[in-house]
Amino acid sequence: MHPGKMQKFNQEEGLTIKNLDEKSNEIGMGGYLSKDKDEEVYRQRMIKRKEIQQNRLKQRNEEKGLIVIFTGNGKGKTTAALGMALRTLGHGHNVAIVQFIKGGWCPGEFEALKTYGKSLIWHSFGEGFTWETQDRERDKKLVKKSWEKAWDYLKNDSYKLVILDEINIAIKLGYISSEEVLQGIKSRPELTHVVLTGRGASKLLVESADLVTEMKLIHHPFKEQGVKAQEGIEF
Repeated sequence: MHPGKMQKFNQEEGLTIKNLDEKSNEIGMGGYLSKDKDEEVYRQRMIKRKEIQQNRLKQRNEEKGLIVIFTGNGKGKTTAALGMALRTLGHGHNVAIVQFIKGGWCPGEFEALKTYGKSLIWHSFGEGFTWETQDRERDKKLVKKSWEKAWDYLKNDSYKLVILDEINIAIKLGYISSEEVLQGIKSRPELTHVVLTGRGASKLLVESADLVTEMKLIHHPFKEQGVKAQEGIEF
């Protein structure tokens, strides 16, 4: 059935996306969160939940290149992005990674992902944190170089995923504008996904993104226990 007709049919039945979502929340996830004492009543509830879920999936059938942001003060932003890279590589697509601030060391992920050969391109143009480089003009030039390289991959439709690691930090430090970055990523091919990582993502980029996840810091061994950065955890 044509997507437009499917939408019309579901609306006539009162099954709009909003209604389906509400019904899904009303039934709940199941398990022992459900208050049903009778197992047959519970089974019927889950059958209904499955029917609703199938209808939800039918209505959500659009495909597009997404703008994804991983930000916040908690750990895991680059790790989440690299998880997407691994998933994309697993489906046989090409991935490009450009790191804007990091670059003073060789992370374990780079060594592991080298096994994918030419399917993965990885650039680290940064020279580390601001207190290590101590040269704003040089930092700015390296960010410009990083962005020029990133743009080469963003406009190349042979790359399914482009990761701009720590670009949010580069923007926050004033080395590149969020307007320039947004203009560039919006000019990419229709089905290319782009991921931007780093704390302090700009309001402009957050409002323009399709998916935004904020990592929340609860405990950190470096700050609270004096534990140094360790292999497999930080790098």
